[in-house]
Amino acid sequence: MEYGYARISTAKQNIERQIRNIQLSYSNAHIVKEIFTGTKIQSRKELDKLLKLVKEGDTIIFDSVSRMSRNAEEGFKLYQELYHKGIELVFLKEPHINTATYKNALESNIQMTGTNVDFILEGINQYLMALAKEQIRLAFEQAEKEVQDLHQRTKEGIETARLNGKQIGQKKGARLIVKKAAPAKEQIRKYNKDFGGQLNNQETWELIGISKMTFYKYKREIMEEMAE
Repeated sequence: MEYGYARISTAKQNIERQIRNIQLSYSNAHIVKEIFTGTKIQSRKELDKLLKLVKEGDTIIFDSVSRMSRNAEEGFKLYQELYHKGIELVFLKEPHINTATYKNALESNIQMTGTNVDFILEGINQYLMALAKEQIRLAFEQAEKEVQDLHQRTKEGIETARLNGKQIGQKKGARLIVKKAAPAKEQIRKYNKDFGGQLNNQETWELIGISKMTFYKYKREIMEEMAE
């Protein structure tokens, strides 16, 4: 069975590009979609379901290694676990770390000759295996570094704006009005249990793609508006 896993951080992002890329190469793949912000693997509900579902011989396709994990240590550990379970992993943007490539590297040992040079050949084989593992680890480390760089650029941008005298955040006592507030509030009214919907608080903010803090802010404002 082939599964394509597509993940975006917020609902406003477009997940279709990932799905299209996966289906171009694997037209019969069952697509699993997820909206999740963060680097931890354990909190991804849809990925958790998929990992419990797959069995030996199945394939999981990712548009890129960052869609599997942006935490180097966790990503490499999961890669190894799935590989040893017989699950094939495909990364469309990093095919050099596909499990098929990794398996080929491990199995392509130089044959021993039965002579004194065998200890050299054994060293070469061990080097090739270590190199294959290091390529996989480096791919996950690069994905993690991209997240860290983005956070650092954001932090530096905010600090630059502050030093230039720009207002950071909203002024005390003022109600911030943003373009996404109205549609977000409308979705909260539609889906949240407190307003007649079917979703609890966490499910609602994850569906909409807003932070927990923003969700409760909008929810409070909705209740204030209803009380007026």
